[in-house]
Amino acid sequence: MKKDQINKDTPIYTISVVSNLLNVSVHTLRMYEREGLIITYKKTSGHRLYSQNDVEKISCIRNAIKEKKVSISAIRMMYSLLPCWKILGCSEEERTQCKAYNNYDNPCWTVIHYNNICADKDCRECPVYTKQASCNSIKDVIKDLTK
Repeated sequence: MKKDQINKDTPIYTISVVSNLLNVSVHTLRMYEREGLIITYKKTSGHRLYSQNDVEKISCIRNAIKEKKVSISAIRMMYSLLPCWKILGCSEEERTQCKAYNNYDNPCWTVIHYNNICADKDCRECPVYTKQASCNSIKDVIKDLTK
């Protein structure tokens, strides 16, 4: 990678820039975060920053809501159905104690993890979260797991 290239996971855009890029209100972006659809990077000052992958993910969410008429709760449920345990290789014991494995209401990155493989992970960097940055990638993740 060249020195002047930025990784698509690097949080560089402020909330107002993303709001302008996607023609969506700042309030809506905060709501997506509250609803567990996205994880924003927060500076120590509390300011939110977004990566290019975050922008793509939000664009996908907006398309699902506006064009496909999918509700926020349905999107959250689809994310919750991602087989995080399989992607991360959780043991049977870890699965039985994992709130993310045992419910289908919220994505695994919204669950507080105790005593399992995810306890010390940064969810923004977890493949369960990062591999579904674009609209096509969720299906690709599931296809890869079923090969």
